[in-house]
Amino acid sequence: MEKNIEVSLLFDFYGELLKPAGRTAIDLYYNEDLSLAEIAMQTGITRQGVRDNIKRCEQQLFDFEEKLGLFKRFCQLENELDEISKLARSIYNNQSSDTQIKQLALSIEQKAGLLKE
Repeated sequence: MEKNIEVSLLFDFYGELLKPAGRTAIDLYYNEDLSLAEIAMQTGITRQGVRDNIKRCEQQLFDFEEKLGLFKRFCQLENELDEISKLARSIYNNQSSDTQIKQLALSIEQKAGLLKE
């Protein structure tokens, strides 16, 4: 996965654990696509200070993921829910005569979809 996307996703999971200044810098850099100079002007610190803050917070985000694994677990759950939906759809399509099984398969597929939202 591209680093920018990965940092942005990790920020969604762990951003609240960062100090406010770091949270602001990461948000402006990765989500608002501002340059280091633009962030420096907006926050009143040097460009180098912004860069150091972003690098430190990036490392913290990767450390949080290494220790907690929430993003990895989220991706695994999404993949498993996709598989459950596919299996339920397959059961639905292959059980043309048993309406009860078809209804249960359809219900499973719908509930898996709701869990992904």
